[in-house]
Amino acid sequence: MTDIFEQDLPRTEANFTAFTPLSFIERTATVYPNKLAIIHGELRQTWGETYSRCRQLASALTQRGIGLGDTVAVMLPNTPPMVEAHFGIPMAGAVLNTLNTRLDPEALAFMLDHGEARAIIVDPEFSAVIAKALALRQTQRDILVIDTEDALYTGKTERIGSLSYNELVASGDANFDWQMPADEWQAISLNYTSGTTGNPKGVVYHHRGAAMNAVSNILEWDMPKHATYLWTLPMFHCNGWCFPWTVAARAAVNVCLRRVDPKAIFDAIRTHKVSHYCGAPIVHAALVAAPADLKQGITHQVKAMVAGAAPPAAMIEGMEQLGFDLTHVYGLTEIYGPAAVCVKHEEWDQMDVGERARLNARQGVNYHLQRSVTVMDPMTMQPVPADGETMGEIMFRGNITMKGYLKNPKATQEAFKGGWFHTGDLAVMYPDGYVKIKDRSKDIIISGGENISSIEVEDVLYRHPAVMAAAVVAKPDEKWGETPCAFIELKAGAQVTVEDIIAHCKQHLAGFKVPRAVVFGEVPKTSTGKIQKFELRKRAGSAQAINV
Repeated sequence: MTDIFEQDLPRTEANFTAFTPLSFIERTATVYPNKLAIIHGELRQTWGETYSRCRQLASALTQRGIGLGDTVAVMLPNTPPMVEAHFGIPMAGAVLNTLNTRLDPEALAFMLDHGEARAIIVDPEFSAVIAKALALRQTQRDILVIDTEDALYTGKTERIGSLSYNELVASGDANFDWQMPADEWQAISLNYTSGTTGNPKGVVYHHRGAAMNAVSNILEWDMPKHATYLWTLPMFHCNGWCFPWTVAARAAVNVCLRRVDPKAIFDAIRTHKVSHYCGAPIVHAALVAAPADLKQGITHQVKAMVAGAAPPAAMIEGMEQLGFDLTHVYGLTEIYGPAAVCVKHEEWDQMDVGERARLNARQGVNYHLQRSVTVMDPMTMQPVPADGETMGEIMFRGNITMKGYLKNPKATQEAFKGGWFHTGDLAVMYPDGYVKIKDRSKDIIISGGENISSIEVEDVLYRHPAVMAAAVVAKPDEKWGETPCAFIELKAGAQVTVEDIIAHCKQHLAGFKVPRAVVFGEVPKTSTGKIQKFELRKRAGSAQAINV
């Protein structure tokens, strides 16, 4: 049958353009050129000025032969050049590769080679590690090295590039006629996974997905125009969950922060009337645990977003006491950061904090502009019953999903098997359509034939008032095969014994789920606050077992 609506109705430049977050800054600079865009120390930069600098950056890169499909890496903290890189680099048609500032030279060298970087912009704090990484590269391709400057950096400065960032920008045209991507499927950024086993995988984002996730962030938060956003979340992590583009769309303010520190965060919130910020659980926990004098004087509403682990009751209660409204989101690098959200309901407000924590601990439902999130049996690719008990794998489908893994068709094919993106996270589906993670497939502890969810045990540990951070991994056991081993980081000044922790767990867990080993000390984390379980697995074998 002929579709009458396709006859003589062509797609043209008049009725179709590529969807890209680059259009957000163009509009904001046109409508609100004098509105504040960036705060960093004494710097105050408007959206008009920021857009001009982004165009200059794009122009300067183009003059140096960098364009469509070329990679430009950046090794930067949350500073103004990082904000500008999210627009200026893709305006040149190039692909932005934000490098994790905590990585070692060997990992960075691999990424520069694998991503075929044509240029790299470097903050002075990371000059030494990048110099080593450049020397370790296996290819002979030339890389243009650009040094940034920052008055707020007080450490040793060593120039390793041929020119400074400001010199590069100054050489460009502020009226550069940059072009929208011809295809919204065009790559906009390259983000590497953590690579805890083998080399990291390069996750490629497209313009359409970046724009859709940026808009979804606005919708999930009801984010108003001219909000003030504090950069506690690293912009190198999933492009800051696409918030550089979100902030531009709302003509909001970027409050830059070189380093996450409770005093600096509270000072910024007070001084600049910060309305929104994001972070891993450890960031929020640090704010809750901060001395009372640091928290004084904040009288306005602050919205916070947390991802990485479910917020425990103590965190929810602590954030409420601060007057902060906490939203729990879930995602992975492959889906542009968060692409699911635990949407709260008004009736939850009347429940006690324990029940609210249980409901808010779920990963929730799909983002507005993500097509779907579900839980399926990965073997049959059929949805599991929505009974809150039957486990399957969380899967996503929609525009907020990566193009694939760079130069790795096998891994891409496996990730998209059956027409869904496979997260590797084991979960259940509740009758109300909300998803809840039970564990990563590799983190399930199999003890005497019984499956133990490390997340379930961690949730209980977080309920203890002395616990700042907790992680549970498998410890080899001759009798049971594996048993739970708990690594616990205590709050400052807290005193608690192994016996106290075990007694607490026995109140809330079946006997076989109670940890057989407890280790106190700082829990190793990535630069984004994610606990490094692979490191803890190495330590678990030597942990002292106890009788439970």
